[in-house]
Amino acid sequence: MFRTGPRNLITDVAGLRVGNASDVGLKSGVTTVLCDEPAVAGVQVLGGAPGTRETDLLEPHNSIEAIHAVVLSGGSAYGLDAASGVQAALRERGIGVEVGGFRVPIVPAAILFDLRNGGDKDWGRYPPYRELGYEAAQAVGIDFPLGTVGAGTGALSSGLKGGLGSASTVLDSGVTIGALAAVNPTGSVTIARSRHFWAAPFEIGDEFGGLGYPFPMPEDARRILLKFRDKQVGGNTTIAVIATDAVLTKAAAKRLAVSAHDGFVRAIWPTHTPADGDLVFALATGKSGIELAPNDAIDLYAAAGATMARAISRGVFAATPADGDLFPVWSSR
Repeated sequence: MFRTGPRNLITDVAGLRVGNASDVGLKSGVTTVLCDEPAVAGVQVLGGAPGTRETDLLEPHNSIEAIHAVVLSGGSAYGLDAASGVQAALRERGIGVEVGGFRVPIVPAAILFDLRNGGDKDWGRYPPYRELGYEAAQAVGIDFPLGTVGAGTGALSSGLKGGLGSASTVLDSGVTIGALAAVNPTGSVTIARSRHFWAAPFEIGDEFGGLGYPFPMPEDARRILLKFRDKQVGGNTTIAVIATDAVLTKAAAKRLAVSAHDGFVRAIWPTHTPADGDLVFALATGKSGIELAPNDAIDLYAAAGATMARAISRGVFAATPADGDLFPVWSSR
């Protein structure tokens, strides 16, 4: 039986802290995960419309072995500026790879599209995401809220507000795994228009309502429900981080990111579409000191998908209403 960590957040993985910055009028924001010490990292992109920064260096065949932070941001391509703000905050603290007497913080980033969500995007010459990134980096801690916050501030799913979600799992091996997701898919996280989450089999306790699957299944459960079915395709993407305190190589971290995408499939339907930029970063802090035996590694990868599915559902479950919302929140259904 899986059990959660003490907070049921990604920060149950030792060596990680999370910070959020939100702009309510903009209906957008930034979330950053800071590593207390450089962490081994990987990435996997399976959506057809990604927006990224410094993801190529995470491939196992490339030179950088560890990174200092990752950034999830709203704002579409404008939101990639958020990584510059986080990088600036880390540089002020003397954090980064030493290159020729200079410190260069390594901060990969990914964005979701939340421009078309009812928020005021008239920001003038420069978008606000660099400053929001800096603010998020200053706000990091081991406790943080879920729902309409950070990169999930303006997120939408099909028929419901999205949000920022997180979850953790402690394995029998002693390893902890945690997930963080900014949930903004073109697909639906609930079965038809019910209150029941697709990820119900993986729920621990009542962390997203405890409703299980509906019985009988709604007749329209197989109906493909998209966020903007009758409008121009676009305005989507779920971006996420999967993390563990196990000792992993870069290749194993890549495999962890691949496995975490199973959680997208378990929690969102449809997912990984041409209109989504779905991406998972993987982080391995190594703080447990545990190098996994083959069977324990399989357990880790299986738990990655389950934990990610729970994090996605918790993000939608925790969303709160705000002025100008295009969609209702789950709790109103």
